[in-house]
Amino acid sequence: MTTFDNREKDFEAKFRHDEELKFKATVRRNKLLGLWAAEYLELDAEAAGAYARQVVEADFEEPGEEDVFRKVFGDLEAKGTGLSEHQVRKRMEELMDEAQKQIMEEVPKD
Repeated sequence: MTTFDNREKDFEAKFRHDEELKFKATVRRNKLLGLWAAEYLELDAEAAGAYARQVVEADFEEPGEEDVFRKVFGDLEAKGTGLSEHQVRKRMEELMDEAQKQIMEEVPKD
């Protein structure tokens, strides 16, 4: 195997690893978002866990995060929480940062 082949293989492995971390962070963010929204929806602990799973599953409807936003914002709006689109999107950003930190803390150091 040539040096170029080794570099290509290493690059592909890093890309796969980075994509896996991104996926895990997105799933974690969606779970955290669901639990955050559950407080505004006044759900008990069991219902909050189930709602968080629904939010995670909503992300598989289409590419991107708009499906998650629509689910959460729609539910919050239907409940009459008064939260704006901006507030929900801002919270999604904050929770993505938190999720990425949590995931990176779990990654074993070489």
